[in-house]
Amino acid sequence: MTPQKRLLDIILAVLLLIPAIPVLLVLMGILLVIEGRPLFYVSERMKTPTQGFALIKLRTMRVGASDGGVTGGNKSNAIPPVFRALRKSRLDELPQLWNVLRGDMSFVGPRPPLRTYVNDFPALYTAVLRNRPGITGLASLRFHAHEEQLLAVCATPAQTDHVYRNRCVPRKAVLDLIYQRNQSLCFDLVLIWETARKPFHRG
Repeated sequence: MTPQKRLLDIILAVLLLIPAIPVLLVLMGILLVIEGRPLFYVSERMKTPTQGFALIKLRTMRVGASDGGVTGGNKSNAIPPVFRALRKSRLDELPQLWNVLRGDMSFVGPRPPLRTYVNDFPALYTAVLRNRPGITGLASLRFHAHEEQLLAVCATPAQTDHVYRNRCVPRKAVLDLIYQRNQSLCFDLVLIWETARKPFHRG
């Protein structure tokens, strides 16, 4: 990560924390009333091919539901309806501003993968994780909706894992590497703006 990109991350994270804190407190209160504790979901993700970190999100699955692996149709019953909009708007990812401030993540980059996929696709993730993982990115914006459609029809963890490995990981990597070849502060700002306006975009 270049010093300029890191500086952009710090400035944006500090600026966004000001409006984000009251929103986060309201969401935490709603979660506490409806679902109770714990309020946060903490999961290991990979910053480099060998170094993990604790990614923080608001918990949007019921306590006791399996948090292992990616989210497919097999987990749909574990997500209370009130939190589907929260996940769709990605407001559950507000705590990741802390990950950005810590330097675990950038605002823009590949989505941080689980260790199991990094271990099983070492050559691919050695290339992809030359960029610091991000809250958003080219793959997130261009492939996320299609990924959700692919995984939504999966009825078991094994089926979800199979589809993710064979139909999602390679395609996302292609987009992540396109971003890597064209990365610049201007490109980052375009992707951040596109992410910010996405919840309000119809069409």
